[in-house]
Amino acid sequence: QVQLVESGGGLVQPGESLRLSCAASRSIFSINAMAWYRQAPGKERELVARIYYSGTTNYADLVKGRFTISRDNAGTTVYLQMNSLKPEDTAVYYCNALFSWGKGTLVTVSS
Repeated sequence: QVQLVESGGGLVQPGESLRLSCAASRSIFSINAMAWYRQAPGKERELVARIYYSGTTNYADLVKGRFTISRDNAGTTVYLQMNSLKPEDTAVYYCNALFSWGKGTLVTVSS
């Protein structure tokens, strides 16, 4: 089990940036990978980005070139830098590791 706590959500205008953080109770080096998912109202939860302990990353096509996932040196905090935000990025963003989920942080993109 891993405890995960997200932070950094908020209300921004289209084109602006946000950085989300996910603090984990275990290092990514012991759990292989961590990921960010999101769930918009009325939609299913979808993968946004994943980072492996090696540093390898994967992104959903919808966010490629705009979002960047990274981790700190200890591997206990994973970040999601979100640039050029669009209204369709509005969702609750969840951190995931193994079978554990955080409670989510709300990102709202609106003018």
